[in-house]
Amino acid sequence: MFDALADRLEQAWKKVRGQDKISESNVKDALREVRRALLEADVNLQVIKDFVAEVEQNALGAEVVAGVRPDQQFIEIVYNELVKVMGDANVPLAEAETAPTIVLMAGLQGTGKTTATAKLALHLRKEDKKALLVATDVYRPAAIDQLIALGKQINIPVFDLGKDADPVEIARQGVEKARADGFDVVIVDTAGRLQIDESMMGELKRIKDTIQPHETLLVVDAMTGQEAANLTRTFHEQIGVTGAILTKMDGDTRGGAALSVRRISGQPIKFIGIGEKVDALQPFYPDRMASRILGMGDVLTLVEKAREEVDMAEAEKMQEKILSAKFDFSDFLKQTRLLKNMGSLGGVMKLIPGMGKMVNEEQLAKGEEQLKKAEAMIGSMTVEERKNPDLLANSPSRRKRIAKGSGHSDKEVSELVTNFQRMRSLMQQMGSGQMGFPGMGPMGGMPNPFGGGNPFGGTGGMRPPQPGFRGYQGGGGKKKKGGKDKKKKGFGNL
Repeated sequence: MFDALADRLEQAWKKVRGQDKISESNVKDALREVRRALLEADVNLQVIKDFVAEVEQNALGAEVVAGVRPDQQFIEIVYNELVKVMGDANVPLAEAETAPTIVLMAGLQGTGKTTATAKLALHLRKEDKKALLVATDVYRPAAIDQLIALGKQINIPVFDLGKDADPVEIARQGVEKARADGFDVVIVDTAGRLQIDESMMGELKRIKDTIQPHETLLVVDAMTGQEAANLTRTFHEQIGVTGAILTKMDGDTRGGAALSVRRISGQPIKFIGIGEKVDALQPFYPDRMASRILGMGDVLTLVEKAREEVDMAEAEKMQEKILSAKFDFSDFLKQTRLLKNMGSLGGVMKLIPGMGKMVNEEQLAKGEEQLKKAEAMIGSMTVEERKNPDLLANSPSRRKRIAKGSGHSDKEVSELVTNFQRMRSLMQQMGSGQMGFPGMGPMGGMPNPFGGGNPFGGTGGMRPPQPGFRGYQGGGGKKKKGGKDKKKKGFGNL
């Protein structure tokens, strides 16, 4: 997500890095790179012009702050403007005073509208809201069947009257059923078309007039770039939408849609789809998205992902095991599966500040491969061997048996055992505060059985690049002369 835009913006920072202050000359060079980055990201041209003008005005009028480098100050200005362009703050889903809240889904074919409908229902259930899905797309083959199948998958009921019924009547009866059965939310999936046409808009208007929705959400494909913003504006002018859901954000390296929709259409992005799975939907936070674009990670989203997957009682047990060096291969397997549930390894790593620039695609692929190898080797161990790694350290015959069972070499199994024991000892020191990580829990320190502190091929000297703007952890100016700053062995200054 936004990889191409983030890489291009990095060129802009270089124009002011190493300068004593922000001046008109170096700002012009940096802004030229910003403009190119946004053009390549397929951001709307008018949005680019306004954005660059605002950044230039704020940069030249910015007060010089002691201890803050010009490039850091410039990044902060760009960050603030990105947040402003995307909408300042998250706009939550509307909630009716009297249940149910009625949500009307609209959009063209191929944008993932039906899947987004199911994703939204699952998201609402996580908020303890009871949702009913209504299938009114009687035109597309198997559209109703698709929604019913998705409903069964996530255990959410679907109301339909078959393919021969009038969509307006299906919507009306669906809302009545939701009201009668005490549902908190009813989500109406409507028919899409290959392009905007009068019949589609007419049907949408009739459905909207009949059910009087509290939210009308337009589902648009993020990969269409600025066209997503133009589409949102057209729909808003013709039927009135209250917000957008951007789908396929995980496949969009540019970011033109996210940066254009709010400014061009006037309507907020409320959710983003970040994968094909039914749980791959997130509320849209402009500040978090700006942070990702600038390569600063997104810690809050990472914490929310972890909170959804982590059982706190289980986490406390894991912490006790880490502190007492009883963390075993079964625990490691649990942690890797937890990581998988949170998304791809690359997706999770990019949420960690500094890691997006620190780890490339080749290293991520290598990390994924190493995790698979470790799982295969652990899968070939007995229950006793998983609980007591020392058994393997003292028995070449056991390691040989595991190597044969997992399809890997004796050397690889030996490395796994040796490095696991080393990391278990390291985790105990970190957990007890001996390495500058006092009271760190299990989520902060999943052991790496491949050697070193970096699971992607490093030797442990992990120090994320300084991310950049004032108040951001790790950002800051020049170090005072004579100041002592002893580095902790192995992990640098995290």
